[in-house]
Amino acid sequence: MDLPYRGSMERYATALSTVSNLSSPVSGIGEARRVGRHSVAPDAGFNAASKDRSVRDLFGRQLCSGQKRGFGVGKTKRGKGYKIMAIADRNGLPVAICTHEANTHEVKLIEKTLSRRFVRRKIKRIIADRAYDSDKADKQLQKNQIELIAPRRSNRKSKPAQDGRCLRRYRNRWKVERLFAWIHNYRCCYVRYEYHDANFLVFVQIACMMIIMKKYF
Repeated sequence: MDLPYRGSMERYATALSTVSNLSSPVSGIGEARRVGRHSVAPDAGFNAASKDRSVRDLFGRQLCSGQKRGFGVGKTKRGKGYKIMAIADRNGLPVAICTHEANTHEVKLIEKTLSRRFVRRKIKRIIADRAYDSDKADKQLQKNQIELIAPRRSNRKSKPAQDGRCLRRYRNRWKVERLFAWIHNYRCCYVRYEYHDANFLVFVQIACMMIIMKKYF
């Protein structure tokens, strides 16, 4: 019965009369239910009824205890999570994609993201947000002959490596944010359901393939 009719099931049912034309398995089930009901102690009637009702409500459901876990999932202040790193071209289409734990800073994932690019054309410059403004990121990108364009942080003590003319390109950074919005349109990429990070990365790559195909076909 549905939940609105739960109150009608709290009372004990009346005894059923034995019907002679029933088969032996059906009559045996009725006898077993009648014996189990009368075997409960009088003082434990309420607890037994509530326990029986809770078991009946959860019938057919699979319950799993424990926290969410998996490979490539890291702890943060807001809980456990993952991170998607991507590089987009001037049209907002994906050029490189990778996934990693959320407790790792983006600067440490620059080389990993560049190694996952799937185009032969060399990247000349990267437009990033203020979090990438660091000496470590500059040195990593200079080794690959890539120019980093990012707003300067207020706590930087070194001299600025670029002037205001280069920062004019920063207004085009919305294209990579649009790429993340396109990827999150696919539910399997917005919420991770896979235990292994390799399986989740495959779904993200498939989403990127769908984005490219919608653009050119």
